[in-house]
Amino acid sequence: MLSSLLFIPLLGSLLVVLLPDSRKNVYKWITLVACSLELLVCGAVYAVFDPAQADYQLLERFDWISLPLGSLGVVSIDYLVGIDGISLPLVLLTGAVMLVGALSSWTIDKRLKAYHALYLLLTATIIGCFIALDFFLFFLFFEFMLLPMYFLIGLWGGPRREYASIKFFLYTLAGSVLILLVMISLYLSVMDPVETAINIGLIGDRSEITDDIMRQVQFLLADYKIQSQQLVHTFDLRYMAHGGNYLPDSFLGPTGEIVIFGLPSRMLAFLCVFLGFAIKLPVVPFHTWLPDAHVEAPTPVSVVLAGVLLKIGGYGFLRIGWGLFPDGAAEYALLLAGLGVISIVYGGFNALAQSDLKKMIAYSSVSHMGFVLLGIASLTSEGVNGAVYQMASHGVLSAMLFLLTGVLYDRTHDRRIDSYRGLASTMPAYTALTAIAFFASLGLPGFSGFVGELFTLMGSFQSLWLPGWMTAVATLGIILAAAYFLWTLQRMFFGPLWSRTEFTGQLTDLTARERLMLIPLAVLALLLGLFPNLLFNLSNATVAQWIQRFSVE
Repeated sequence: MLSSLLFIPLLGSLLVVLLPDSRKNVYKWITLVACSLELLVCGAVYAVFDPAQADYQLLERFDWISLPLGSLGVVSIDYLVGIDGISLPLVLLTGAVMLVGALSSWTIDKRLKAYHALYLLLTATIIGCFIALDFFLFFLFFEFMLLPMYFLIGLWGGPRREYASIKFFLYTLAGSVLILLVMISLYLSVMDPVETAINIGLIGDRSEITDDIMRQVQFLLADYKIQSQQLVHTFDLRYMAHGGNYLPDSFLGPTGEIVIFGLPSRMLAFLCVFLGFAIKLPVVPFHTWLPDAHVEAPTPVSVVLAGVLLKIGGYGFLRIGWGLFPDGAAEYALLLAGLGVISIVYGGFNALAQSDLKKMIAYSSVSHMGFVLLGIASLTSEGVNGAVYQMASHGVLSAMLFLLTGVLYDRTHDRRIDSYRGLASTMPAYTALTAIAFFASLGLPGFSGFVGELFTLMGSFQSLWLPGWMTAVATLGIILAAAYFLWTLQRMFFGPLWSRTEFTGQLTDLTARERLMLIPLAVLALLLGLFPNLLFNLSNATVAQWIQRFSVE
């Protein structure tokens, strides 16, 4: 079932490439059907997922690369996918946002084959990041998504698209290099206890493995009783999260006795992982690529970028940064929370200063994703659940906000806030949905934005690692959000109708296609706000297990 989430968009992309240019009107239908099937499979995954089970579910695995290297042991890379309560909400979010982006893509009118092939390829790589449980596989998806995003911004973006696309590419690539270094170090430090048990003759195949045998292999490893050529190194994130699978005296072993640049090796690795994902999240001061990318990207790409791609930064840090280096998370909790608070406040003040609607929403994303970092840094069940919820909520709301901006831009080719007055008189449905998106984003009770921010603040306030004043300062982000959203609403929609552009006569209300994109997102924001257990029931068991393991370690 999870593999189909990867292969449906890949097959759709291949079909678009193979069809002749004379059938270009079919491309958008292929994208729409593929993304619709993707969402249906996401629904099926949700239906069979057991929320009471904290471990990974729907696991699929087969040997991909296995290469003996003599005294260096055996290289083992697996195709390994699975989900848990942290990844499932983001998989569901991806299915919904990519379908909405496919509907929004109907306005694209040039290089249709390339656009739709790249869009479907991007869909597969994003889903792959959320379901991959092999670090090497995750890294492949994480890196490969740069390619379609680079071209989608660089070929279909605004006047400064080349600058924005290369800036996005270089920033993300720099973060990827840091993650790559840590991935290689982890691989050299960790063994696969199952394959190693087979190699040393304890079992004949994987079906015979038991917990006792795995512990026996770990004891043999700790006592230096396994020869190096018999060790099977692994990228499996499940084994990397268990301290007993680390080679004694290895670079990233649990003791962390190797010191580099005055830092224990594990602390240095944690910081590298954090920096790599902080760029994608993004965290101030690594955020400067985001406003440029959003302003220049076409509307569907902005929807995907804000709705899903930023969440890979939060998810990656949670899964790999905190999941593999809980000691680093505790050591630098104050630093992470501080950067989260700075992002919340700095992003809010910048959003308040913007005259471009798209740039205002981009800076609001920086502010709202700061709550995600603050929740993760709290190292509490409430905070981490709130961070996962905030990612899902922000994905829905930011997608809606960029779609609303695109509706206006399609009519007038002008995104300046001060170019409009009194839009409520001629675009009532558009005004109503914009008000819903604004109020939900500023944290009005009853909408999803309120729940995510509330739980991250609750978690940070009761955290043993964070001072209470940080939570107090973070609440300033909510006040700033109310200021820039309500001020924008007042300036653009109230009073007599006026527009600076010559397209005033084209300020018509929403079309059927636009309503089809926006109304489901508004309903989803309301449902998640009124029934937060729709997501909390998915994530709670997994987060509780993580918190318990963290407390033990």
